[in-house]
Amino acid sequence: MIKIGFTYDLRSAYLAMGYSELETAEFDRESTIDAIESTLNQLGYETDRIGHIKQLVERLQNGDRWDIVFNICEGMYGIAREAQVPALLEAYNIPCVFSSPLVMALTLDKGMTKRVIRDAGIATPEFFVVTKQDDINKVDLPFPLFVKPVAEGTGKGISEKSIVQNKTELASVCRDLLKAYKQPVLVETFLSGREFTVGITGTGEKATAVGCMEIVLKEHAEKGVYSYVNKEECEDLIEYVITTGDDKQKCEKLALEAYRILNCEDGGRVDIRYSHEGNPSFLEINPLPGLHPEHSDLPILCTLNGIAYPELMKMIMDSAIQKVRQKK
Repeated sequence: MIKIGFTYDLRSAYLAMGYSELETAEFDRESTIDAIESTLNQLGYETDRIGHIKQLVERLQNGDRWDIVFNICEGMYGIAREAQVPALLEAYNIPCVFSSPLVMALTLDKGMTKRVIRDAGIATPEFFVVTKQDDINKVDLPFPLFVKPVAEGTGKGISEKSIVQNKTELASVCRDLLKAYKQPVLVETFLSGREFTVGITGTGEKATAVGCMEIVLKEHAEKGVYSYVNKEECEDLIEYVITTGDDKQKCEKLALEAYRILNCEDGGRVDIRYSHEGNPSFLEINPLPGLHPEHSDLPILCTLNGIAYPELMKMIMDSAIQKVRQKK
């Protein structure tokens, strides 16, 4: 039986350490950990809960080893924080589910990712990265613009204020984000069209789209943005709609191109937004997707497309195990 180590950042554990709700927004609930572990067991794998990166360090120092590690650690510090566990495991020659340290470090930096995507000829909104206050005056893009931290997930730093209409609003939002998140700010052309997300499993040429869904904001949601508040209260504020026909085809084609160009592995999610004219553009990619069966976008879109949670997990693990066997 294949032995799987399981690394994760448990939100309640970090809250108990004194971190805030916002600081731990990307971390997982106990119910997510339980769902993943029970499903892996159901698929025939032996699991060993490890926990966060410092607990992994202790286990490695004690001589513990695994055939492969199922890692969903988001990390706490640094723009390369999602790469820390994969890099540590790589140093010990222990395989890891999901993408390599290089991919994890690259894709958390939305500005660097967009440069790669743009150079590959994939449509993405024009952008500028503000690293300090003096850079704000260098932004030379037509309004309205969309402003967000360059390396956050779960909608952190995104609200109705993220859509800015003039230089005064741009300066105010950029200054606030630079101060609050201690990282650069991504400024990009605001696309006013519909928003979609595409789920993908597999690696390389074997990667396939498992479905696409549209993010529809309800009446009382924060307007125009898939924000932190809208994501946290998605049951009340968001309607997830299965995508079919030409929209599905266009979104899945773009998403697969981006996923393969960035060398993502095993599974992930690509966010896409339409221009006013209905042309799709790449927004960002998540190579470490949330996996709560009912609250995370990837499982939600799989369910809408007739793919049960155990089937999704099997697709991810089949890809990961195949990678391991190819390297032997």
